[in-house]
Amino acid sequence: MKLSKIFHVISALVGLVGVIMFFGAWSASTNGSAFGLSETHLFNDATVLILIAIWLQLGTMHHMKLEEKGKII
Repeated sequence: MKLSKIFHVISALVGLVGVIMFFGAWSASTNGSAFGLSETHLFNDATVLILIAIWLQLGTMHHMKLEEKGKII
């Protein structure tokens, strides 16, 4: 399996978890907590996870360009 495909799948999963954490933080504002974590903690987690997903997508694009040139890593 190509490295770019692995990065893409991991990025999609991390992004999905980040979005779930974001909606958990959004719902925690009414109850005070969700998944056993505070609203602030969930917003911080969601931010970091979405940034990681973006970083992995950049890695995906980089590896796709390398694969086009025949420089498979």
